[in-house]
Amino acid sequence: MAVTVKASLGKTKYYTEVVAGENSLITDEPIDKGGQNKGFNPFEILATSLASCTAATLRMYIDRKEWDVEKIDVEVELENFPLTKLAVFKRNISFEGDDLSEDQLKRLHTIADACPVHKILNNEIEIQTKFSSI
Repeated sequence: MAVTVKASLGKTKYYTEVVAGENSLITDEPIDKGGQNKGFNPFEILATSLASCTAATLRMYIDRKEWDVEKIDVEVELENFPLTKLAVFKRNISFEGDDLSEDQLKRLHTIADACPVHKILNNEIEIQTKFSSI
């Protein structure tokens, strides 16, 4: 599955309009980095991808199994260590509704790890860049 996202940044420091299909959002940098903190910063967007994909993947599975789970909360903390080239994602998942058994929770852990974004982040990643002037 391929997706295309376009980010446009004018002269307003770090205020970036991002468009994907019919959807748009704003990213920015925090005030202490020279931005205006008017949107998610790029690291937050990366963590958001994992959190939202995990929640959706779990919801699909839970609905298919017809388990009574009212709400899924996924919190992702991302720590980046550029000097060692290590990024650590800490993912905490909780469920509201009926108590889930140990077997159910074990299965949900496997399902969470099967989230497509989780898989991408665990794969080898290649970034190809091309420059052009308009």
